[in-house]
Amino acid sequence: MATIQWFPGHMAKARREIQEQLKLVDLVIEICDARIPESSRNPMMNEIVQQKPHLLVLNKTDLADPKQTKAWQQYYEAQGQPTIVTDAQHQNPLNLVQQKANEILKEKLALRAQRGIKNMTIRAMCMGVPNSGKSTFLNRLVGKNVAVTGNRPGVTKNQNWLKTKQNLEILDTPGILWPKFDDQEIGVKLALTGAIKEGLYHEDDVTLFALDYFRNYYPQVLTEKLGVGPKQLELSDPDLLLALTKKFGFKDEYERMAQKIIFDLRKGSLGRITLEQAPVSATEA
Repeated sequence: MATIQWFPGHMAKARREIQEQLKLVDLVIEICDARIPESSRNPMMNEIVQQKPHLLVLNKTDLADPKQTKAWQQYYEAQGQPTIVTDAQHQNPLNLVQQKANEILKEKLALRAQRGIKNMTIRAMCMGVPNSGKSTFLNRLVGKNVAVTGNRPGVTKNQNWLKTKQNLEILDTPGILWPKFDDQEIGVKLALTGAIKEGLYHEDDVTLFALDYFRNYYPQVLTEKLGVGPKQLELSDPDLLLALTKKFGFKDEYERMAQKIIFDLRKGSLGRITLEQAPVSATEA
């Protein structure tokens, strides 16, 4: 498997600016992709946000396996991490975010009330890896298109304060990855879901990972969505990719078939798929 790394200069700058702005906020809202809850969480998050109260948002749930999304939420909550789930593409999460923010900051807001502060505004910083749906999430909160969106990583480059219709103000920040993936499988999952720019990874490697994952957890994707027959299921992953290439009329251009599987997965055309299984204890809860 080829090494995948991507840490452009603007991400290093964004991290420095985020740490400088932390003193201005009451809460950090971390957006992650519900299809890859762990891989889309920056492992340096605790170091970056320090001791700030922290709300985790599992976004893009319309594309993720609902059973797994529920299990991941239960897992994080059991770890003491306040967590909500949302599909910002189709829903407005403002009320849910406001309610959870009030719960997390209950003591702080009570102290402010004792001091006679009325109409208290909660100031939050929104963070997430590229293409986690952060800008769409923010546009929903604000009720208009104020954050630039795009189905590609690295769209947001600057920090901006955004006001909602409730007592919540949000600081939008650029999506940031981390300098090195200790586990290359993390890079593959981020590439599959669109968090890493095209051209920085080998599409066939990423697709072979997906095919293997489908075999183990979502065999119906192979049999029902891609029309793989019993004999083809016995093929190795590389041979299966070649067989699918011919089946879909791409002749010997397996790169085109790899692209199709990647893009179909991102769009949800292959079904609601989560590429990381929640701990067994959470699934059984």
